[in-house]
Amino acid sequence: MSLAHTVPGRRWALVAGVAVTTGALLAGCSGGGASSSASGGSDTINYALPANFTPNWILPIGTAAHLNTNNSSISQSLWEPLIAYDGSAGKVGWNKDNSLATAADFADDSKSVTITLGDRHWSDGKPITSRDVEFWFNVVKANKSDWASYSPGKAPDNWTSFKAVDDTHFKITFDRAYNQQWMLANQLSMIRPMPQHVWDKAGDSGSVSDLDRSAAGAKKVWKYLNGAAKKISGYATDPLWKTVSGPYTLKSFSTAGKVQLTANAKYDGGGKAHIKNVNLLPFTTSEAEKNALRAGTVDYGYINATDLSQKASFEAKGYKIEPWQGWAITYMPYNFNNPQMGPVFKQLYARQAIQLSVDQKTLAKVVFNGTAVPTYGPIPQGQKSSFVSRKQQDNPYPFSTAKARKLLTDHGWTEKSGTMVCTSPGSGDGQCGKGVEKGTKFSMQVLSQSGSTVTDNMMSALQSSFAKTGIDFHIKTAPVNSVLSQSGQCKASESSCKWQLSFFGTAGSWYFPAYPSGDSLFATGGGSNFGSYSDPEVDKLIARTTTSSSDEAMRQYSAALAEKLPVVWLPEPDYQVSVVKKGLGGFSQDSLANFHPAMWKWTK
Repeated sequence: MSLAHTVPGRRWALVAGVAVTTGALLAGCSGGGASSSASGGSDTINYALPANFTPNWILPIGTAAHLNTNNSSISQSLWEPLIAYDGSAGKVGWNKDNSLATAADFADDSKSVTITLGDRHWSDGKPITSRDVEFWFNVVKANKSDWASYSPGKAPDNWTSFKAVDDTHFKITFDRAYNQQWMLANQLSMIRPMPQHVWDKAGDSGSVSDLDRSAAGAKKVWKYLNGAAKKISGYATDPLWKTVSGPYTLKSFSTAGKVQLTANAKYDGGGKAHIKNVNLLPFTTSEAEKNALRAGTVDYGYINATDLSQKASFEAKGYKIEPWQGWAITYMPYNFNNPQMGPVFKQLYARQAIQLSVDQKTLAKVVFNGTAVPTYGPIPQGQKSSFVSRKQQDNPYPFSTAKARKLLTDHGWTEKSGTMVCTSPGSGDGQCGKGVEKGTKFSMQVLSQSGSTVTDNMMSALQSSFAKTGIDFHIKTAPVNSVLSQSGQCKASESSCKWQLSFFGTAGSWYFPAYPSGDSLFATGGGSNFGSYSDPEVDKLIARTTTSSSDEAMRQYSAALAEKLPVVWLPEPDYQVSVVKKGLGGFSQDSLANFHPAMWKWTK
């Protein structure tokens, strides 16, 4: 759920369909053709932001209400990550050109890491040092509950100490030995060095000091920075945001969502901007954006999968069509604590019957016009990786409503008036299972995203196939933000536990960081475990993925979740179908759903 805003660990791209595999991305938008942008110059590009997802945050510390992936992309263009992971060079990995660190040396026991900073400077000429990293560390540690990327037990909880060795070296110690790949890609990559000599104060009139070095002081600093970040109209003029480390500086930022970036003349990193000016353009609807493409006023935009029949007309206008694949999965979470259907959902055979009734191949081909791939487990399958198990690859539950019906009738269900009804309650062989009362109808409701033809078509197709199994499937729609607010973790006794299934839309996929661990999604108590799924065996497997250095741990986790079905697996659509001016190249589209304007360039 490309949830641009929800919880830590994932970026739900409530964007055009929004953290990674080691597989290759589609080739970026390269090639010949025109060498000037829609604005008429080779030093400018117009990029279309997803409809109704206007940027609204600039601070390099994200909060739960501001997790739009566009915010992250803009922020990283201004303040480079310590360790940048992206796929803009063709495959996902450490992009050292756009990172402040040059090396990360783990101790032999994997309980600490020493990181080396490059010889880099802030745009005001001051050197970037270990103190700037410590500043971020102190602010986040003291205010972790406000940090959207926080998950209990993970960073910064598992970082027991920070020690500056000198200006360009520092050491972080962990609470135990960890999988180095996971620690680097999923934890250390979240660090965003911030200019301590400018930001370490409690108000506009205050002087910069070492305020952050006490918890109380760090809270005051956070209050100040957080308050300033809420003043969108002041982003371009507030001196606070002028000191940057990235390839771009901010030229303008409107409350309506239009953002203008211009190249940072003082940038001294390896990822220097190729195009001087970048205009990020907001749109209220995808139709308005499509009209802008037709008018030639957008260089890098998108169309819906349902518009692929118009591919030739866009090509005739000087564009290339480039599907943007993502390192993500799509699913419908069950609410295992729902008082009516929770006991049914807790029965593995019932979840198997539901999954057997989902024809993913046909949905991917027909509903998404081939711009989606079936997903049979917790690891993304759109790109090759060493993490996917054979069991997940082979699909343990291929579409068959006949097998689904038999599973239900073998477990005490009888069809009455087209709907399966529990006629043999109990937990023995041939019975419905613990907690499922006699007379319970296999009737479930999904709360689904409104306003999307693609989503509506998929829900209708699911309704039809479920009916063949004898499962009633009722569809209730609401705006995505409303779906999210009504689909949280709950107890059966709470009024908020009325939801049974939830779907955040075909733009609502879970985008992983580089290492696709499921600790926040499927571990007991995980911050993004919406349906309260809990399995002690799975918890052990997930814990092992964060500590074992072998990919086999991830494959065991993949196999277990493909079989146990914690959610209803659904096809994973492309992040977006990009429409790009011919001649714009130099990059691949990042499967982490970020855009990287410094990579873009006009070619001849």
